[in-house]
Amino acid sequence: MAVRDNIVELIPSLRAYAWALTRRHEDVDDLVQDTLVKAISKIDSFEPGTNLRGWLVTIMRNTFLNDIVRSKRSRTGAEDCISTTLSTPANQEWIVRGGEMMRAVERLPLHYREILILVVMLGESYETAAQVFDVRIGPAPEGRAKEVIR
Repeated sequence: MAVRDNIVELIPSLRAYAWALTRRHEDVDDLVQDTLVKAISKIDSFEPGTNLRGWLVTIMRNTFLNDIVRSKRSRTGAEDCISTTLSTPANQEWIVRGGEMMRAVERLPLHYREILILVVMLGESYETAAQVFDVRIGPAPEGRAKEVIR
């Protein structure tokens, strides 16, 4: 029962990560709900003592990526449809600056955006992020670092 209580406490973090993935406020709650339904149905596969947030984020990420594949098969409208835009522009300075920052984050490729949100905004460790994204931690390979510097 404690795991289910901990899941409830992580819902705000899941909503933040869902927004980073979807970039559409209309889809955030759906992604969080799908994630929670899957997590609760598979609660027996969670190992107590491990990172619950990492487990939930992994479920959410996989759900999101599977939804992308599924939606490409049945796309009905344009992504830049007028119905997805706000009707009133932000008029307070902090809202404008926050919007600029989030638009910059939105322009990042998905894998950079995911890691930024997970580590910087949600406060997960590099180790957890490495587990979620199935990558190793460490410096870039020798040749790679030199390419970046040039």
